[in-house]
Amino acid sequence: MSKRPTLLQHFRSFAYQNNIRDFDTALEYFTVFGGTGWSVDVTKSVEALIEEKILRNYEPLHKSMTRYTHNNPVYHMLLSLVALGVNHEYEAFKKAKVGRDRGEEAIDYLEKKSLLRFDLSVEKPLKESDGKSDRVLFELPFMRFWFAVISPNYKSISNGDFSEFTQKWHPLKANFSILLSNQLVLELVKQSFAEKFVDDPIVSIGSYYDKHVQIEILAKRKSGKMLAGECKYSKEAAKINMLNSLKEKCEKAELDITDYVLFSKNGFSSELEQMKDADLTLLSHTHLVSLLDNLSKDDLLVYTNKKY
Repeated sequence: MSKRPTLLQHFRSFAYQNNIRDFDTALEYFTVFGGTGWSVDVTKSVEALIEEKILRNYEPLHKSMTRYTHNNPVYHMLLSLVALGVNHEYEAFKKAKVGRDRGEEAIDYLEKKSLLRFDLSVEKPLKESDGKSDRVLFELPFMRFWFAVISPNYKSISNGDFSEFTQKWHPLKANFSILLSNQLVLELVKQSFAEKFVDDPIVSIGSYYDKHVQIEILAKRKSGKMLAGECKYSKEAAKINMLNSLKEKCEKAELDITDYVLFSKNGFSSELEQMKDADLTLLSHTHLVSLLDNLSKDDLLVYTNKKY
């Protein structure tokens, strides 16, 4: 396997290996098992597979994890915090009660071990004082799942008691895939705008953040022009206030935006649809599923870790 495949490459490999063509099903199982190279039987529930492949194999899996973490409590604490959404360095250091020097040393080590990766703001705020510490994300979905709900509950799991895990996982499960979905939307944006921006391509894409504003999608083109976007996963269609809120954030951050993109899993109001033009692109679940189009053997990644 190449050194660091993209999340989309891992996702397409997972879907091809396990013969999953439905996007939502692929994402549900990928959220837990992504990046392992394990075969999963989607006729079984995610929970059944978690017990079969992870909980009942806790000891050998834990042993393999120590190659990365050496059972270092600071590493484990920071990894668990990031896994549960505390993903800006200084916020994680504060919650872990770790000094900045020790914390940065730990994050750098975990990044070198390919457990975490830096997700830097595409643009820095105009005022240096508004800057926010670097954001870090997990490299692989399985590692995020492990440090969110397996590692923190190791005592009961190692004793064969899975009730504490179940209690912690149940409320997290519904929204645990949203972060991965947002990252896949970035891949969709790159694909969607490749032809439109062929003469002025996107050279950097990610998010924007400062102490006051968080924008889920920010892309910068070769000319310096920028595209901003947001994602929505509620059951209702997105309304005009989603666009207005995004524009307010961009204005507050003093970003000069030429194009806007909205992703809404369940579509858009007629008012927004009528506003769609050259400067506003609307993407929905129908577009997102295209990320699994034309799967082939060429998508299959080779994983060298032990399979369960």
